[in-house]
Amino acid sequence: MQPIDIQTPQNVRIEYEPAALRDRMLAFFIDALILVAGYSLVLWAILSNSFGQGLLEVGWWMNLLFVFIPLGLFFGYHFLFETFWGGQSPGKRAMGIRVIRLDGREPQPADYLLRAFFQLVDTLTSMGILAALLISSTARGQRLGDIAAHTVVVRQRNMIRFALADILRINSLEDYTPTYEQVKTLSEQDMLTVKNALARYQTFRNAAHAAAIIELTDRLCAFLNIEPRPENAVEFLKILLRDYIVLTR
Repeated sequence: MQPIDIQTPQNVRIEYEPAALRDRMLAFFIDALILVAGYSLVLWAILSNSFGQGLLEVGWWMNLLFVFIPLGLFFGYHFLFETFWGGQSPGKRAMGIRVIRLDGREPQPADYLLRAFFQLVDTLTSMGILAALLISSTARGQRLGDIAAHTVVVRQRNMIRFALADILRINSLEDYTPTYEQVKTLSEQDMLTVKNALARYQTFRNAAHAAAIIELTDRLCAFLNIEPRPENAVEFLKILLRDYIVLTR
């Protein structure tokens, strides 16, 4: 699947990698194990006494115990965890994925409610086949619940593009003295390139990314007329980012 480009309400574009079908299936499996364990405890608590066992002879109680309670637990589990855990269930958190809205706004309880409702259709009634088909075939990896709620599930660990405002928090110009004022001649896209290069190097410390950091530093020093070339290329790029945020915001 192609990366998802999302425009936030602050007019900042952030690019996310959609969660793979495998990650979502493993997350669902983890959640299912937790649900089965929880339901087993509820069942044991009810049937561990003579009163509960006697209720098994009542037809409507059988439906409640073996149909409606499991459905309620399934629905409530996904709705409550995603609502209070910022778009994550325990399975999603374990797999490093979460739910976000396509318009960049924070998902609301109504969005999670829709997702939980359609979960019954996407996974339970179709044995998960419908959800798997939609996730693997749609451009954004959306099941019916995602489409209805205008949400998508993304990988938290692989956000590709970052907003400059989120890189470093600097309260005011008085709190920080820029080192390279000529950085103002660079564009925001240039600085996003710097940030992405740093992020890749810090995530994958190999020779190729180290060489990219060195080359980027050399080019920026030449363009900005910075002499002598700083010895610590990574720290130099971080300083440029700080300076740019303070001088241009």
